Amino acid sequence: MGFDSVYSLLNIGKIMAGPNSIESIKDLVAGYSAQSVVIITDQGVWNAGLIDRPKAILEAAGVNVKVINNTPPEPTVAEVTEIFDAAKKYECQMIIGIGGGSSMDVAKIVAIMLNNILSLKDLLNKASVERRGVPTLMIPTTAGTGAEATPNAIVLVPEDELKVGIVSEKMVPDCVILDPTLTVNLPKSITAFTGMDALCHAIECYISKKANPLSDTFALKAVGLIARSIRRAYNEGGDLDARHDMLLGAMFGGISIATSSTTAVHALAYPLGGKYRIPHGLSNAILLPHVMNFNLDVAQDKFKDLAVAMGIEVDGLSNLQAAEKMIENLYSLIVDLDITFSLKEKGISESDLDGMVEAAAKVTRLLDNNPKPMTKNDMRAIYQKLL
Repeated sequence: MGFDSVYSLLNIGKIMAGPNSIESIKDLVAGYSAQSVVIITDQGVWNAGLIDRPKAILEAAGVNVKVINNTPPEPTVAEVTEIFDAAKKYECQMIIGIGGGSSMDVAKIVAIMLNNILSLKDLLNKASVERRGVPTLMIPTTAGTGAEATPNAIVLVPEDELKVGIVSEKMVPDCVILDPTLTVNLPKSITAFTGMDALCHAIECYISKKANPLSDTFALKAVGLIARSIRRAYNEGGDLDARHDMLLGAMFGGISIATSSTTAVHALAYPLGGKYRIPHGLSNAILLPHVMNFNLDVAQDKFKDLAVAMGIEVDGLSNLQAAEKMIENLYSLIVDLDITFSLKEKGISESDLDGMVEAAAKVTRLLDNNPKPMTKNDMRAIYQKLL
């Protein structure tokens, strides 16, 4: 097969999926003999009533449930620490993250800190994690980040105007529930942004220098699921089949991240979220086609594979022609999802680009995986296109 490096797959302990799979929450919690649990979520999920059902199911089974519902988008070091301090007051045997990537990331961090003598600053400074955290259950209510499958958690460090990734294989969740009924009432914009985030994960992991046969399998499957369903999920929110595809695609993208890695799209997106608080999925969506265009000359064969996975007709086309059709499809997808954006709308001008480039250039963890080296001038040219 021509692959000479060692590679591995980090696995979630147990996955329950399908409509109304939320009912299995009592069995998953009972499997860890957890009498007391802490649910970590955000105000949007809380206000939408999505915590009511799992909380009622657990309480009916005799489980003591505490809810921390103030996880913000793009949580900062101080905000994550505050949530940890709140969770620490309850002697829980399990942490349940319900929501989008931020809630699940915070849940993973809190679980690790509850079972290790480590501060969040230690984790950000890449301190070794000796033990797994208390058992974790992740229940995504958006189909985007794939955080339910990754060993990663992202924290905003305001003084550096950058988001920093904490990575430890001990953070891979123990259990996951993928219930599409929890996603049917997502606002259209969130369906679009999170869905594009999931697509970014799969595409980037497939072209990454860390790509391998395991990550390729999940990445291509994720691309196929998302490409066939994201428009339906966006236009017909109650389409359970489309919502199910999106949840699976997002999780497969997360599994890809766990064994491969994202690349320059995410590296360039970090300053947009870190300094300007532009939603992560939106940042990725507007960067994706431009970064793929940059990589075109070195990744034509992989782009052709992606075109096939996306259902694009490539018979009789050269690798270059198929690759160009794939990139065209990304541009048209952004239009179909009504994603319109320019950096100027956020008050970002030409004079801000150098600072953004300097911040992005620090994200070597991801830039080093890009199939083509990216100079600061290259980064500036891509940001310029978004003005």
